[in-house]
Amino acid sequence: MKKLIAWLLLCCLLTASALGEWTLEEEIDLDAPDFPLEDVATPEPEPTPEPTDTPEPTDTPEPEPLTYDPGTVRSRYESATLRFTIRLAKINSCKTFITELWMAEPGRQIVKETAQWREHLANTEDMAERLPTCRLAISGSGYVSPVYSWIPEEYPGDNEDYFYTPLGSLTVTHGKVFRNLEGVKYSGLTLEEDGLHVYRDADNAEVLARQPKETWSFYEECPLIMDGEDVLDRSWPFANRKAIRQVIARLDDHNYVILTTAGTITVTACVDFLLEYYQPVMAYNLDGGPSAALLRRVSKSRYKVIQQNRQKNVDMMGFTD
Repeated sequence: MKKLIAWLLLCCLLTASALGEWTLEEEIDLDAPDFPLEDVATPEPEPTPEPTDTPEPTDTPEPEPLTYDPGTVRSRYESATLRFTIRLAKINSCKTFITELWMAEPGRQIVKETAQWREHLANTEDMAERLPTCRLAISGSGYVSPVYSWIPEEYPGDNEDYFYTPLGSLTVTHGKVFRNLEGVKYSGLTLEEDGLHVYRDADNAEVLARQPKETWSFYEECPLIMDGEDVLDRSWPFANRKAIRQVIARLDDHNYVILTTAGTITVTACVDFLLEYYQPVMAYNLDGGPSAALLRRVSKSRYKVIQQNRQKNVDMMGFTD
């Protein structure tokens, strides 16, 4: 009988060892339940509001008092070149996933994948699957589609000309320029040799002179912090409307923070939080609402959805070893 028990135990150990070959050894789960958590109520997706071309001036509302509960760490990853921690916290009572990242070479390790230009949108997870070394993925640019058809007045052509492409006067993917609207200023992110940079009302020629590898863009008001200073237009109605948000901030040459909310919050509160607790050199509001996504790779063939509202996107941002 003892020999039988010993033989069964040996079989179990061998099976566990074989299965372990498919798990990233660096990935550490801290006994966290599967996401989405039961106590994280994901609101019904709401269409991303379409701003008016020239919003009526409004008085800047009084900011709500900032509150912060750091919550608990839900996941960690560490390698020689990439480290991140995902924490489930509360900002102004809004459950928020705060991802803190360190990268040895952000200019190489931040990556982009896209849907087919002017053809269709794609799931963030499907786009990330094309990047086998990607460890973490988030949603990227806001976009134009038959559902979200608004374009700025200064864009040439018709709305249909921009369907299934990002907003923004400049689009660069893998070093190739897909859009360069003459005379229309660029507001958005670029990936350059040293990492992410944010531009607001910049000449496209000036941006292209920096030889960006990638761009991500949304509304022209989405640059939030530049050179450590708050540049958010706090009278912008979109900034004071509660919605699901995704914001990325650069702290220094190697460290970044991502806010991905599981509930609704204002852009203003996100900026106040970042300035109070992280003092970033720059921050940008990526596409949120029904497009918001945060996924991490848990094996060679599978991503785990931490937060996603299942709406397809035009592109995504990933982080690799």
